[in-house]
Amino acid sequence: MTFEDLVQEYGDFLTVRQAEHTRRSYLADLSALSDFLAEAGVSPADVSVVDLRAWLASMTDQGLARSTLARRTSTVRGFFAWATQQGHIGRDPSLTLKSPKVPRSLPKTISQSEASELMDDLGAVQAEEGTVAAVRDRAIVEVLYATGLRVSELCGLDFTSFDRERELVRVVGKGNKERSVPLGRPAWKALDAWLARRGELATPQSGSAVFLGARGGRIDPRVVRRIVHASLTLVDGAPDLGPHGMRHAMATHLLEGGADLRTVQEILGHSSPVTTQIYTHVTTERLRVVFEQAHPRA
Repeated sequence: MTFEDLVQEYGDFLTVRQAEHTRRSYLADLSALSDFLAEAGVSPADVSVVDLRAWLASMTDQGLARSTLARRTSTVRGFFAWATQQGHIGRDPSLTLKSPKVPRSLPKTISQSEASELMDDLGAVQAEEGTVAAVRDRAIVEVLYATGLRVSELCGLDFTSFDRERELVRVVGKGNKERSVPLGRPAWKALDAWLARRGELATPQSGSAVFLGARGGRIDPRVVRRIVHASLTLVDGAPDLGPHGMRHAMATHLLEGGADLRTVQEILGHSSPVTTQIYTHVTTERLRVVFEQAHPRA
């Protein structure tokens, strides 16, 4: 079996285990590895850790970020572990392959006052323009900030995703894991305003999708990103963020308000609390900044 055949079978294996964009990223990484091994004349059965290190070193020479190298290392480990378990190769050459350490940087976010100003500004735009797009865009930003959903999760919302009696949103996140997230009253109000006008964009192809694009289909993540970027320009001094920035803001503001880490982890859908802990660093950093600005002997 050729390396390309192995990658194709692995792609089929990932179809029911990973989100489509994650699957595409893994396969792109493995395709790059396949090209490298083919050029070096190395067959799947003969791949060694030396070959894998040479591949990663070639990308280091290209100036790729450590985070990219770490992701590709993880991809390779998963692939060769699967290939070994399936009996396609006799040994796993990635067992001793180490990932480069990636320094954890604090995510950019907006303050609580900026978030409040953002929602007020979007409300003013909606009142002034009165267009269906303005109503939709406000609902999108409100829901993102209220729930901390990933952009793919927001785009995948259907009518059945909402539990009005319990004021929850059910979403399917990474690894096809379902979770329920609370939705606050301002977000419900913005959502209801959008649903009252959704029919202006709806077509027979809209199905049960909650948020629609200009042509009536389920809204595309790229459109949502443009909406969030454009919305934040309304707030003077606010950083330029995408949908994930709203997710960061929601998590940070929850912790600043006294929420415990475990609760935030459940809301965000993180499989490990380690991933959520970065938000505690954000709040600690803010405390330090405020202290230095306000304390006479800081």
